[in-house]
Amino acid sequence: MDKCTELYFLFGDEIKSSEEFDSYSSDNGKSLYEVIRVSDGIPIFFMEHLSRLENSAQIMKYSLTITKNEIIDGVIKLIKQNKVKDGNLKLVINYNPDGENLFNNGFNEKFIVYFVEHSYPTKEQYIEGVKTITYHGERSNPNAKVINNEFRENVNVEIKNKNVHEAILVDNSGYITEGSKSNIFMVKGNTVVTSRVMNVLPGITRQFIIKTCEKLNIKFIEKDVFEKDLKAYNGLFISGTSPKVLPIQSVDGFSFNSSKNSIIKAIMLGFDEELKENKQKFVKFISNRTINK
Repeated sequence: MDKCTELYFLFGDEIKSSEEFDSYSSDNGKSLYEVIRVSDGIPIFFMEHLSRLENSAQIMKYSLTITKNEIIDGVIKLIKQNKVKDGNLKLVINYNPDGENLFNNGFNEKFIVYFVEHSYPTKEQYIEGVKTITYHGERSNPNAKVINNEFRENVNVEIKNKNVHEAILVDNSGYITEGSKSNIFMVKGNTVVTSRVMNVLPGITRQFIIKTCEKLNIKFIEKDVFEKDLKAYNGLFISGTSPKVLPIQSVDGFSFNSSKNSIIKAIMLGFDEELKENKQKFVKFISNRTINK
């Protein structure tokens, strides 16, 4: 079970003390979730996260009774209440048909938002890259962001035992799909390659990396890549809420000079610009929204 790392969490539309967290959080039923990075007090790529949440609900055939505006209001209120400038918050919508109704007028839909432990890469890791391993396993529904504690725990054990930063998932056909908590990109020459979106979680950072490649006129393709063909690539990197764009130093002990790759370095800089633009857009959105209320 997650821990609430700040003084307050959000349950429905109520701010509650973290001392009550265990009474309201639950591992029962099924849960959709999003992990959102907060930078300078601003939830990064927030609207895109909400769109993906809606998409996950459609895939799982869940009906969201909480509205997008209610989520936006709640998250902004929670960030201000905790006075958080930088961190990760987790947004969870839990469905438990066997549980009592806790929120939303007769529906077994429980909405909870809380800050979680985060680990951002160090400056040295961005400069040198990180070590990874391959892990043979696949999610039952990769396009939907659904909590699967057993799968995550099994992968985390391997990551810890091998003392690496991330595990690259390999499906039953031998194809590279994604990281356990990230997306994977590979560079060959001047081309960036990643798994087809139907086989992976459509990461928000992934989405903006593709946009960055388009802006920089870097050729980008989605295709199936066999695990055995990884060594033919010039560099690799992972992407996600916490790592942003992080070069890979090695996979199963095989080294890559990813952090020195000119394409990867250009994408790292370009993505940071996308992040700045997104923060400015959200500030403007909130300002206009406040005026129009």
